[in-house]
Amino acid sequence: MSKTISGTVIEVTPDGDLVTDISVDQLSSVPHDESLKVVVDEEHETFGLFPADHQQPPMTLIAVLGSDNSLRLHLVGDSATMMLGVRKGAPVLLKW
Repeated sequence: MSKTISGTVIEVTPDGDLVTDISVDQLSSVPHDESLKVVVDEEHETFGLFPADHQQPPMTLIAVLGSDNSLRLHLVGDSATMMLGVRKGAPVLLKW
């Protein structure tokens, strides 16, 4: 049976990261590998969780464990909100 965590984008940072209301504490039992699917605004998806010091290539959408204790969606080298059109209030779903 699949497990899920639902949340919402609660803030957009000045550099375009999407900050969610999903805390790092909620992610303690969640796999960090590609078996985790993260969907934002019901149409944009990525797989896995990455630390802030990731080495992912430019223009890759990733879910990042933020230093502020929240899950963030980050577009490497660009603004996730500008490129994807995702705004505050968008739904976020984690599924594994």
